[in-house]
Amino acid sequence: MSAKEISAEVVAMKILLVRDKKVMLDSDLASLYGVETKNLNLQVKRNIRRFPYDFMFQLTQGETLRLQNATSKRGGRRYLPYVFTEQGVAMLSTVLNSERAIQVNIAIMRAFVKLREVLLTHKDLAQKLEELERKYQLHEIDIQVIFEAIKKLLEPPDEPPKPRFGMN
Repeated sequence: MSAKEISAEVVAMKILLVRDKKVMLDSDLASLYGVETKNLNLQVKRNIRRFPYDFMFQLTQGETLRLQNATSKRGGRRYLPYVFTEQGVAMLSTVLNSERAIQVNIAIMRAFVKLREVLLTHKDLAQKLEELERKYQLHEIDIQVIFEAIKKLLEPPDEPPKPRFGMN
């Protein structure tokens, strides 16, 4: 797959949620960039000052196992994988200086933006749904009162008391 063929949807499928951060695995990034994972990580280590904790961090054994169960098996690694946040991916473009790296970074940035837009849309929809539920609950009470009134109107009228004949 050429760098120009990489769509935001393909990249979005590789974005994971770890420690409440949207991240991408080093191996997925290396695959997109067309380099070996060890070479990508080597470039990062050579420029480690550009990658603070909020840009990149290493997964724990437990996190790695959870990801392996949630995604495909990632075998053959001697070390725990690194993950990169959106800012870390942007910083990768400064240490991986090739035409493919530039094109891949553009696709990744678009994917992160699209994901943010989708999340905002879902948030707006959830808020609107909540407002509708509140309105419905208020109207439900009104509707119930109306139905009670209609039921009373449909009930046969109480029979008037029968007149008494004779002596009281």
